[in-house]
Amino acid sequence: MPDPPESQSFGIYVHWPFCAAKCPYCDFNSHVRHKPLDQQVFQQAYSRELEYFAALTAGRKVSSIFFGGGTPSLMDISTVEKILEDIAGHWAIDTDVEITLEANPSSVEAERFRGYRSAGVNRVSLGVQSLHDEQLRFLGRLHNVDEARRAITLARENFERMSFDLIYARPHQKPEDWIKELNMALELAADHMSLYQLTIEQGTRFFELREKGKLEMPDGELSAELYEATQMVMNAQSMPAYEISNHAVKGAESRHNLTYWRYHDYLGIGPGAHGRLSFGGAKIATAGELNPEQWWQTVMVEGHAMVDNDKLTGQEMADEFLVMGLRLAEGISLARYEAFGATPLNLRNRDFLIKQGLIESLANGNLRATLDGFLVLDAIVADLAADIQ
Repeated sequence: MPDPPESQSFGIYVHWPFCAAKCPYCDFNSHVRHKPLDQQVFQQAYSRELEYFAALTAGRKVSSIFFGGGTPSLMDISTVEKILEDIAGHWAIDTDVEITLEANPSSVEAERFRGYRSAGVNRVSLGVQSLHDEQLRFLGRLHNVDEARRAITLARENFERMSFDLIYARPHQKPEDWIKELNMALELAADHMSLYQLTIEQGTRFFELREKGKLEMPDGELSAELYEATQMVMNAQSMPAYEISNHAVKGAESRHNLTYWRYHDYLGIGPGAHGRLSFGGAKIATAGELNPEQWWQTVMVEGHAMVDNDKLTGQEMADEFLVMGLRLAEGISLARYEAFGATPLNLRNRDFLIKQGLIESLANGNLRATLDGFLVLDAIVADLAADIQ
């Protein structure tokens, strides 16, 4: 590896898998439990798993912590507080550590914000998804627009940093309608927004509806037009994309997500959480047991509930680095790619892609995708990694 893990950022991802309802587009490891949850029992398991991984990652300094899900804003404040205390007890913490919690904007959950801030959370990411009530109902969300606006206001009052998500490229959405909605959102925004095109994933309710011909999605041309409109509006507001779907004013980028995309190390704890950890020049891919109750039982006995613990080859590391890094506006370091010891990039395809205006070389030597390239990024990655004939 080109640089030791100690010189890289190190993040901890805490997965809370429970939701009040399952959204029809969601393929994350999330679960609905209709009986009251004993959070203290689960908190003990998080403490156990943190202790186990702390012994494996001694000497690392935590630069970011991210509570994701699921719906982490269903966590008791005391649960969040104890997890943060455990992390601080096992690792050194950066003085400017970023601690993010994902939240839904329902009125009940928004009232928890003051408590989360007192517990140590300094950044919140709200799952707003739309500023139209009928679209929120279509997306299966439990809040309405008024509640979303109130949650945004409370978030800005309580946290140093705040972001919220919107989903676009919805059925029958026109570019002019999306531009209006996006401008409405910018009036509420702080310094970061995540803007995702609606994708249909296998195993979701939306996938079933599409297969039955009951859900008509925008075609590729319209999706591209919506994406280009997004970039135009966000660039005009000095909130450009630093990653395909994430926008921020300079300096407000999500440090935790940059850890993923820059292919630095992160620890994943909780049901179904994934991680990438470096030891002795190799990177280990980890993944936890998906079922929350089975995860808890295993952790209490074994100290962890990893179902995957695989040493990646140099080629696998390089492939992951390429996939993740080309999502970023800063692109990838070719020297770092080569340091993984993988097959060199296909230079003939690289030169062709540059001529087509899909990728470009920067002054610092990085290779990055252009705006047009972002629209066909999967194909670009495949071409760059293709065997040299």
